[in-house]
Amino acid sequence: MNTILRNIAVYSSLALLTFAQHGTAGESGKQKNAPGKTDNASRSALPEKMTLDDCVLLALKQNPQILESIQQIQLTQGQIITVRAQALPHIGVASSYNQIDQNLIETPMGQQEKAWQVAFQATQLIYSGGQVGAAIKIANLSNASSFFSLRNVVDQVIATVRTQFYDVLLDRALVEVQEESVHLLESQLKDQQSRYEAGTVPSFNVLQAQVQLSNQIPVLIKAKNTYLISQLNISKTLGVPYDTWHPGKSAINASGELSYHERAVNKDEAITFAKEHRSSLKIQRQNILIQLQAIKVALAGYQPQISANAGWEFHNSVLSKQLDQTVNGWFFGATGNWAIFDGLATYGNVKQARAQLETAKISYDDGVLQVELEVQQALANLEEAKETIMSQTKNVEQALEALRLSQERLNAGAGTQLDVLNAQVQLTQARTNKLQALRDYDVALAELDRVTGANTVYLDSFQDPLVKKKILDRNMNAPAGKLPVKTPEKKSGNS
Repeated sequence: MNTILRNIAVYSSLALLTFAQHGTAGESGKQKNAPGKTDNASRSALPEKMTLDDCVLLALKQNPQILESIQQIQLTQGQIITVRAQALPHIGVASSYNQIDQNLIETPMGQQEKAWQVAFQATQLIYSGGQVGAAIKIANLSNASSFFSLRNVVDQVIATVRTQFYDVLLDRALVEVQEESVHLLESQLKDQQSRYEAGTVPSFNVLQAQVQLSNQIPVLIKAKNTYLISQLNISKTLGVPYDTWHPGKSAINASGELSYHERAVNKDEAITFAKEHRSSLKIQRQNILIQLQAIKVALAGYQPQISANAGWEFHNSVLSKQLDQTVNGWFFGATGNWAIFDGLATYGNVKQARAQLETAKISYDDGVLQVELEVQQALANLEEAKETIMSQTKNVEQALEALRLSQERLNAGAGTQLDVLNAQVQLTQARTNKLQALRDYDVALAELDRVTGANTVYLDSFQDPLVKKKILDRNMNAPAGKLPVKTPEKKSGNS
């Protein structure tokens, strides 16, 4: 069963989307793995080194949230079948057998001691005031909404994987920075010990170097622990259990390193793109359509309901005591029900449905504002990270030069040990700031792709009403003599 679910996750997810090629950190010029190769990876064996694309495809295959969303699609498809059954004929067989005590028979022609009956019957709803038709449309809209929900989850999971992948790269680089800082302090301690033994520096210098080294070691220990936790976090997102990787080894060995690749983004275009492609807005637009149909369901309470039934019946003859003496024939009938006054229950249902429609419209308007806010926040974070990278790149160069000069001054007797230690601390801080800015820039890009819906490219088998409306508006406002934009034809399946 688990294998079936995983296969559904792979093929359903990859059929719905094509992962946009944004480039793996530190491997922009390297050819990406073929999707088929990644799909064949099992939960019991992970690649020794995993690129960003490897992690994303693995998450699409076995992330629990994506698997739950796929099952939600199955649920809504089942609801369509259930609702549609109300419009289809129902065929059944009814049978009965009765036997009573002769003492209960008061007249010879009253009741039979034994009686049986078999009836084949079909019932069909003739008219429901539009209730069933609207309910079927609601089920279909809910099913489409569940696909948009899957898209929304996929976009969120991809952004999460990218963020956690960059966290792994950052924490690994910070471990290297702290290890280099410890090595520098160890060499400084050895140098001061040699100078002390030669009698050129006091014991205070040795003691100061020892204290500085001891203070730096806990920072390195904490950096290693943070690196391990970041690996565990991405393992959970990828759906990788504990027994997949051997204890004491890295859960996810990320391939690549943090690098800076500037992307030019136009704010107006990004916001427009987000409004057209963001899955959360598509879900809210579907909800408005659902509430419109819900009003029709409520209004059906004012209308009569009519159904018909027909069939063929067999039973033993009432004129004979022999059970094998039978009579049979057809029957047909119709029933109707019309609530002339239901205590204003239908009026209340209609009022509720209309209020829910207005609420859905307000929620959609608020959702548009939220998308605009998220895009602007992502762009602001992107610009902040970009400016920080520029400033800290120069700062690292200056910190390296300051450390070199302070060491030369110390060797020449013109500087102090404190100058060297301070220069080492400043170099470590500058490198940390730059790495953090590189990570923040990549994370801001991941968030921008999520809030604009650019993480994935979907192959739709149906039209988005908003996109169609924009094309019609464009045609109406087109200058005279200019060819209008054609509305895309509805396709029967994915292309």
